[in-house]
Amino acid sequence: MDKKTALITGATSGIGKATAILFAENGINLILCGRRKDRLDTLQRELSEKVKVHYLSFDVRNKEAVFNAINSIPSEFKNIDILINNAGNAHGLAPIDQGEIDDWDAMMDINVKGLLYVSKAIIPGMVARKKGHIINIGSTAGKEVYPGGNVYCASKHAVDAINQGMRLDLHAKGIKVGAINPGLVETEFSKVRFKGDTEKADKVYQGYTPLTPEDIAEIIYFTISRPAHVNIADLIVMPSDQASSTIVNKTE
Repeated sequence: MDKKTALITGATSGIGKATAILFAENGINLILCGRRKDRLDTLQRELSEKVKVHYLSFDVRNKEAVFNAINSIPSEFKNIDILINNAGNAHGLAPIDQGEIDDWDAMMDINVKGLLYVSKAIIPGMVARKKGHIINIGSTAGKEVYPGGNVYCASKHAVDAINQGMRLDLHAKGIKVGAINPGLVETEFSKVRFKGDTEKADKVYQGYTPLTPEDIAEIIYFTISRPAHVNIADLIVMPSDQASSTIVNKTE
């Protein structure tokens, strides 16, 4: 049986990296995408012992770079079976009247437009082959809104809507579409949100046990490894200590 090929955005850290490692362990060839070429190079060397690995270094916000990169994929990787739309960021946690426009632009450009650019570049091939599986990484922030979350939540609500729209448009074309919506996962997410303030970022994950990137990677792998007649369309996962974006059972 031919091995499947998966393209993963945001593959240099967190959920994307954990998913790449787990996919490699299960024999899935990889196209790893991210901005940090040094990390991609290291990950390629590590995982090439198990599967074929190609990487693309680009910023999903740059439409031209997205299409140029994906068009450059070597023929042996061209038939992409699985797309993991994982790249995303949060920038700032300010009330709407104090928000920075650059932060808003970054979130909308990465979380929404970047996802669309990558999907647009890959979906036509899946349609032509009449098969494929797309997993959009959303967030509990796409299901509710919390103070200071304004534009980040808006971007993830957009991902939720895009995921539903993709499923409606592609279900009859042999393409599965689903979303995984994590709550609190300990990654670089909060460090980016708080713009490098590690003390503030670390506090987000203290006093309870957050999810790990590996937890989400296992769920992603479970989702893409179901039989052909099964599609996990929309899944929310949170730590046991989390009830909502604002209700977390902390001991500290």
